[in-house]
Amino acid sequence: MSAPSHPITPAGYAAMKARYDHLLGVERPEIVDIVSWAAGNGDRSENGDYIYGRKRMREIDRELGYLARRMKASRVVDPAEQRDRSRVFFGACVTLADEDDARKTVTLVGDDEQEAGCGRIGWSSPMARALRGAKVGDLRVVALPSGAKEWEIMQIAYD
Repeated sequence: MSAPSHPITPAGYAAMKARYDHLLGVERPEIVDIVSWAAGNGDRSENGDYIYGRKRMREIDRELGYLARRMKASRVVDPAEQRDRSRVFFGACVTLADEDDARKTVTLVGDDEQEAGCGRIGWSSPMARALRGAKVGDLRVVALPSGAKEWEIMQIAYD
């Protein structure tokens, strides 16, 4: 069996674990109580609480399975422990400038914790792949849906 291959920050792993624990310890027991109460009411074919509860329980079980697989396949990487801080690696906070000198700051995080609106891009995204290993002053071309765009690395930081 292969080693875990999905890098994730300690905060991202903690959030994933908290979601798993909440689903398993809070939401699922509540739904089980509702379903068992509704099942005791008789005819289940037209019992909305029973039907919805069973559907919600399947959704929770599916998400629990997904989270368990992702946590097992994840490798926690702490950006603060990065030795070579002069290059872009996992966890780097990178300030970029395009041809028009428009600045953009992105942080390379695990795919499970990406949020483009907040500037957190997934490790396997096209931009993150283009930035890997870059130094301050390097130019990198990123293939975007709107076309290729060139970015210059202005600053690299690790939190």
